[in-house]
Amino acid sequence: MGFSETSLSLFLFFILFSSSYATSRITHQQRFPSTTKFSPNQRAEKLIKSFNLFPKEPVNIIHGDYSFVDHFVPGKIVEKKFSFFGDSDEPSVDDLGHHAGYYSLSKSARMFYFFFESRNGTKDAPVVIWLTGGPGCSSELALFYENGPFKINNDLSLSWNDYGWDKGSNIIFVDQPIGTGFSYSSNDNDIPHDETGVSNDLYDFLQEFFKQHPEYVKNDFYITGESYAGHYVPALASRVHRGNKDNKGIIINLKGFAIGNGLTNPGIQYPAYTQFAFDNKLITKEDQTDINSLIPSCLDATKTCESEGGESCLTALNQCEQITSNILTIAGNINYYDIRKTCDGPLCYDFSNLETLLNKKTVRDALGVGNIEFVSCSKVVYNAMLQDWMRNLEVDIPSLLEDGIKVLIYAGEFDFICNWLGNSQWVHSMKWSGQKQFVASKTVQFLVDGRQAGLLNSYGPLSFLKVNGAGHLVPMDQPKAALQMLVNWIEGKLV
Repeated sequence: MGFSETSLSLFLFFILFSSSYATSRITHQQRFPSTTKFSPNQRAEKLIKSFNLFPKEPVNIIHGDYSFVDHFVPGKIVEKKFSFFGDSDEPSVDDLGHHAGYYSLSKSARMFYFFFESRNGTKDAPVVIWLTGGPGCSSELALFYENGPFKINNDLSLSWNDYGWDKGSNIIFVDQPIGTGFSYSSNDNDIPHDETGVSNDLYDFLQEFFKQHPEYVKNDFYITGESYAGHYVPALASRVHRGNKDNKGIIINLKGFAIGNGLTNPGIQYPAYTQFAFDNKLITKEDQTDINSLIPSCLDATKTCESEGGESCLTALNQCEQITSNILTIAGNINYYDIRKTCDGPLCYDFSNLETLLNKKTVRDALGVGNIEFVSCSKVVYNAMLQDWMRNLEVDIPSLLEDGIKVLIYAGEFDFICNWLGNSQWVHSMKWSGQKQFVASKTVQFLVDGRQAGLLNSYGPLSFLKVNGAGHLVPMDQPKAALQMLVNWIEGKLV
């Protein structure tokens, strides 16, 4: 078993913008069109191809004979221990504490997950759930390229990740929404279209997970994720907290949630793009002034989305993405997940080994997924969530803060698409009882090995961390700092 470092990069799936109207550098005299052609399928396909992913199916909706799942009972979990290491000298299946399973959401839908017990063998370590964004991308992308126990080598062998988050927690990676990764259904209606559906599915899964693993019920529980998980994470935190307050089912010991480079409050984050782009010399001051003329219509459309929902949210997305589209047309072929880098045509990262590995029959057999194909990113799920995109998920966070739930918002400094500036602005403008103290808090250094690894503001249960030397994918770009961040935050030492 080789233990060389993988040269592959990891992403964190997110938005691909329409660029259908801007084909040359914007001049001060140019008039901006009121709308940009909106092509959801084109946007989703561009997202998937940018990661060098080519799933065989657009979504995991199954047809035909899948009799191997007939024994699944709605509301129940079927789980098995597994090892990726075969007959090697690595620890045994029982010693590893690695689990893979399906939760039956209904008669037709199954949600797939990985569960890794703490590598340190600490049974009272907190339980962490990780949610990948997209929307519609598998959490296995993070598992194998960011913060899971393994890295994929070029020859498809696996190496231990020295900074996997299983070193500081018992961690769950879930393929969701339904249709993503190994999660599947025989009914299109099982694919959620909003955060109510997403959070209810995940809450039901967690209830059954803790029922099957009662030894972890009393452990502290944290919700984490990146990118579009800036929607998923606060929605799930609110759902868990509400269930606890209503004394429904198993009380989940929710202590906090963390969002990395997320999209949480579009009404604040979209207008921040031009300042970030100017500060980082992606556009000129004249460009910034011109593109800023698009902000009022973006904000008006976003407000309409919040009040009316439905198709008005697609209009808001269309209006606001004119901002990013124009910036990226001027900036050229930069990697909008890490502006230090460029893309080779449509290719910004190469995650193709993940699809090859997880679609091997030996791997599928080890995981107990039968003939289910691995769908790395689903354009059908992506499109299903489009009316959710421009929703403001900040709105439920203040009440969680007031009840003492810890919140960490962190962002790599070189990400464009969910940049630190927009995230900092919505965090600082969020109204809660500690807002004034948080805004007035001293910015301090986040140190790793005695060196500055970021800049931190915190007050009470709220923390914001700007991470040095990282793009959209903080655990990939700064793995040691990301693990220390998680551990310090959980232990109340991120100060």
